[in-house]
Amino acid sequence: MAAAHQWWPIETLSMAERTRARRRGGPDIDALLTSELEAAGLGSDRLLLVGFSQGTMMSLYVGLRRPEAVAGISGMLVTPERLQAEIRSRPPVLLIHGTEDDVVAIRSMSLAETALAEAGVGVETHVSPGVAHSVGQDGLAAATAFAKPVVG
Repeated sequence: MAAAHQWWPIETLSMAERTRARRRGGPDIDALLTSELEAAGLGSDRLLLVGFSQGTMMSLYVGLRRPEAVAGISGMLVTPERLQAEIRSRPPVLLIHGTEDDVVAIRSMSLAETALAEAGVGVETHVSPGVAHSVGQDGLAAATAFAKPVVG
């Protein structure tokens, strides 16, 4: 099995852990994205942030706080209560979640959807029946359908 990185201990998912993780990792991710876009000669409008689990959480956290909107984001919202005060751009967002996820509760998707909508972000959701803490084929199809018009 390949090594994985955790931004915080997934078994806790506490507010304090999430807050520390976003403060620690957010600026580094943002700087990396800026550097890679510059190196490739691309604008933020060509960047689609997609990941799995904590990777999607950090993508959504960083992507909504970049001064220039990215093309789109798929992920779980970290610290939704801070979004109104910290949001800087409003790219389209897709949230995908399995009904059988025993690591991150499916209710986190509806909390994120509400916070994003209240912040004026266009948000789509996709629920994958019977899928645990992974991405099912239907979720991949939804992500592909979301990405095509976003990045052209």
